[in-house]
Amino acid sequence: MSETPNLQLPYILEAQAQKHVTHNEAIRALDALVQLTVIDRTLGTPPVSPLEGQRYIIASGADGAWTGKDAQIAAWQDGAWAFYMPQTGWQAWISTEALVVYFDGLAWQMPPHGQNFILNTSLFGALTRAEIIEEEISLTGPFIDSTIVIPDRAIVFAVTTRTTEAITGASSYDCGIVGETGKYGGSLNVALHSTNSGVTGPTAYYANTPVRLSANIADFTGGKVRIAIHFFMFDAPLS
Repeated sequence: MSETPNLQLPYILEAQAQKHVTHNEAIRALDALVQLTVIDRTLGTPPVSPLEGQRYIIASGADGAWTGKDAQIAAWQDGAWAFYMPQTGWQAWISTEALVVYFDGLAWQMPPHGQNFILNTSLFGALTRAEIIEEEISLTGPFIDSTIVIPDRAIVFAVTTRTTEAITGASSYDCGIVGETGKYGGSLNVALHSTNSGVTGPTAYYANTPVRLSANIADFTGGKVRIAIHFFMFDAPLS
């Protein structure tokens, strides 16, 4: 066997010439993959002036030097791009989004239940949790409701959005819920990578409630928006 089974780091073989080449290749791979932090996961075109050591998760449909490398990790090392194929279960911190994603064997995903952070816990197990759940929504028709929902008994502080694929048909869109379609943002931008932070006062929900994206002027004919719901949850004591 000439390389390690997990990270595919090359072994130095017995009586091998130029052992430093193999050693340095393994060190470069470790530097790229250990404690993996990437700049962005939405780019399909390589940045023009990357800094030494910067890493990216390559978006689908990549071009230029990244052609054919979708979902791989691109690291700018020694003045050139090095590519690393992720393995199932690998995790990465996305610095521009401040979130963790994992590789499911085909694509990079958010953890199944989003992210949560325990703010406080009582002696008998009561919890206050800050949570974020996300979904990328494909747009069609006059409006579309999210599959993920604001949970029953949640207190919501914001719903944020990012246009991950340029929206067609509608001239803008609103983000909200049934009956309050602009609660978390109105006349939002349809351009690729546009974002909105739909902040409200703390709002309690007493039923599972989807987020609704509504088209303005004309129906949605295409495009995608990623939504994130930011909320608190409260768990009762265990005993």
